[in-house]
Amino acid sequence: ERITQTVEIIKHMVDIEEKGVKLRLTIVDTPGFGDAVNNTECWKPVADYIDQQFEQYFRDESGLNRKNIQDNRVHCCIYFISPYGHGLRPLDVEFMRALHQRVNIVPVLAKADTLTPAEVQRMKSKIREDIDHYGIQLYQFPDCDSDEDEEFKLQDQALK
Repeated sequence: ERITQTVEIIKHMVDIEEKGVKLRLTIVDTPGFGDAVNNTECWKPVADYIDQQFEQYFRDESGLNRKNIQDNRVHCCIYFISPYGHGLRPLDVEFMRALHQRVNIVPVLAKADTLTPAEVQRMKSKIREDIDHYGIQLYQFPDCDSDEDEEFKLQDQALK
């Protein structure tokens, strides 16, 4: 008997405090994404969820009682790319093209520690080529402030 795999959306909330600043971090996990044999529009539940969160925030902002609004919008999508293959899969392209106008996308090469440094560089180059080829817009890290020390600027440049 076949079990139909669906994209499930699971929310995990964590309260973080750093240097006196309190932040509620919500991580939205999507187990089952891309696992089915037929992945046609499997990104749709994720896109719908993102849209729902923006609509809810807009409704709350437009209402009369705006003191206790919870911001559950999705601000960033960390998209893990399989290290097994040669660049982006069609599913990766379809997902990122569907969401890049809705949310900041940060692609991450999954399990990169299982690859040699040369393999990581080749894979990153191929992924960058694919992203440019398909016109996918990614999150661009902001430039450093001019008063930052040189070590921090070098670290920032390496991350970019």
